[in-house]
Amino acid sequence: MTDTNNLLVELFVEELPPKALKKLGEAFAGALADGLKAQGLAGSDSTVTPYASPRRLAAHITAVLARAADKPVQQKLMPVAVALDAQGAPTPALLKKLAALGADASVVPSLKRAVDGKAEALFLDSVQKGASLAEGLQKALEDALARLPIPKVMTYQLGDGWSSVNFVRPAHGLVALHGADVVPVSVLGLQSGRNTEGHRFEASVSPVVLEHADRYAAQLETGGAVIASFAARRGEIERQLAAAAEAVGGGVRPIDDDALLDEVTALVERPNVLVGQFEREFLDVPQECLILTMKANQKYFPLLDAAGKLTHRFLLVSNIRPDDPSAVVGGNERVVRPRLADAKFFYDQDRKKTLVSRIPGLAKVVYHGKLGTQGERVDRVSAIARAIGERLGGEVLATRAEQAAMLSKADLLTDMVGEFPELQGIMGGYYARHDGLDDEVAAAIEDHYKPRFAGDELPRHQIGVVVALADKLETLVGLFGIGQLPSGDKDPFALRRHALGVIRLLSEKQLPLALDALLTLAVQPFGDKLTHPVAPLSDFIYERLSGSLREQGYTAQEVDAVLALRPPHLADVPKRLQAVRAFASLPEAASLAAANKRVGNILKKADAVVVPQVDTSLLREAAEGALHEALQGVRPAADAAFERGDYATSLQTLAALKTPVDAFFDDVMVNAEDAALRANRLGLLALLHVAMNRVADLSKLAV
Repeated sequence: MTDTNNLLVELFVEELPPKALKKLGEAFAGALADGLKAQGLAGSDSTVTPYASPRRLAAHITAVLARAADKPVQQKLMPVAVALDAQGAPTPALLKKLAALGADASVVPSLKRAVDGKAEALFLDSVQKGASLAEGLQKALEDALARLPIPKVMTYQLGDGWSSVNFVRPAHGLVALHGADVVPVSVLGLQSGRNTEGHRFEASVSPVVLEHADRYAAQLETGGAVIASFAARRGEIERQLAAAAEAVGGGVRPIDDDALLDEVTALVERPNVLVGQFEREFLDVPQECLILTMKANQKYFPLLDAAGKLTHRFLLVSNIRPDDPSAVVGGNERVVRPRLADAKFFYDQDRKKTLVSRIPGLAKVVYHGKLGTQGERVDRVSAIARAIGERLGGEVLATRAEQAAMLSKADLLTDMVGEFPELQGIMGGYYARHDGLDDEVAAAIEDHYKPRFAGDELPRHQIGVVVALADKLETLVGLFGIGQLPSGDKDPFALRRHALGVIRLLSEKQLPLALDALLTLAVQPFGDKLTHPVAPLSDFIYERLSGSLREQGYTAQEVDAVLALRPPHLADVPKRLQAVRAFASLPEAASLAAANKRVGNILKKADAVVVPQVDTSLLREAAEGALHEALQGVRPAADAAFERGDYATSLQTLAALKTPVDAFFDDVMVNAEDAALRANRLGLLALLHVAMNRVADLSKLAV
């Protein structure tokens, strides 16, 4: 071996779980490199390239040493009082310790003394020999396999018929090459070599004998018919999908689904995109059903037209490249046809019953042991929706929102949703239209789960917004009310997502609804079912809001300043944040923020509750009179701007207070000996505090 060369390690296994493959490949390569770096065999500038295909995990790491450099180490032996006798000679205890370390009495004169804690101790300086690559790779490989994020472990028997090992899938080969040389290591009952296997059917050589670590990907592709890199294989599938869609013509495009693309990339070693089709009659079924069955069951990429409508063609990613692909295409078309026929059957059967007729059946479906059935849940959501609707649009909106809420869960009892739970809400919308309900009510049924994830769209109409808000509030209040709070990373009922949904609905739809009032009205339909206080829910929602705003680019100071006041209308929060940002850029901002913090601290230390009022006859100092006069001049304009929602103007108006505030603190003793004067000055500061903190707590901006 040369001193430095590139390293290739490959573990050849049976088909790995596709949804975990990308993560497994990255984790394997990363952990292997970390292990080598920790032992000094690879440096911080070493480049790590992960490889992952259905039957292999591999890593290529540059600039790996054949042996790590020796390094000096200092080892504490024992206190001097124990190590040496009164004459300074080594004690038996010291000699025994040295012998255990491979040294003898001859090193005693070279031992170093140093204070360790309260006593002086002896230390032995030595040189630790650097690990060889074989030793270091063995340790790094074992650690990497132990740290893999394996979704489910298998236990399988080794070839000797006696031993068994645990791993994600049975492993059949191990390659370890440092340049062109094999590094002798062993894991999972396998000894390292240079042989691996290519494609099951299309490899031109078997085994693939790897010549050099740097030739791994090239040899696998040419001789083994395998694209080893997950990223390269994914890119090739994307290229072929686009080319196949262009060949079909008509402006069609494959459905955009990163998760499906990752999964298909993990299923094939040599991708070959082909075009299939099905009978046009199936297009009478809602396209969401057809798309889902093709994606979930067959891993196909449905083709959409320029308007986003499903066509009768789809793209499949084959793992083989026959000269005549007609058999592959025909086979896939035969397989997908029964799937689509099932979807059509479910759709036809479901439409024989109305959504209204399904509502009584919800009383037989358990929602939660402590919160009752889905029927009870629907009653609560309907009551909350009616109450919200009355506040936003009177009786008309309340009635329509209540109707949509009553029907919102009925599709849970349909065959289609039973087969594809992901379609709940969507199918309710289709069946509502079939039943003759107006489009806004049908859309509300479809949309009431929105937003379902970060970045998801919001409901299209006001009825949908009301029902979506009611549904999320019912979930949050109910589960908080029985003590089912999220804990750490555990959030089985997705309450964090529901809270963010409430925040987005209130904020982005500019709803004039106070959060605490909403929570109060949402509690009422539960009757005596709630056994825990719901008050922590308000804090929970504001915490989610705080995190969301930080992710959007607002600073911690800006967010804390606005949310410290717990603005009741979340729709106001973005405007308040923009106002705070604009205020913070003013030259007077820093001084006023610091003064505001000082005022707050003074008021907190007051012996009694301070009333924000001033007796002008007690304004003895010129500075306090000037501050009161400035405050009287500024406050009406600031308050008027606040009341009309012009928070930026309201805050900027306060900039005029900088000079009189600074003068007040320079010239006036707040804690005067005269109790009346002291109370009056505290009252003036309280007035100032109220005026300055209507939009945000400006003290949070103080450095």
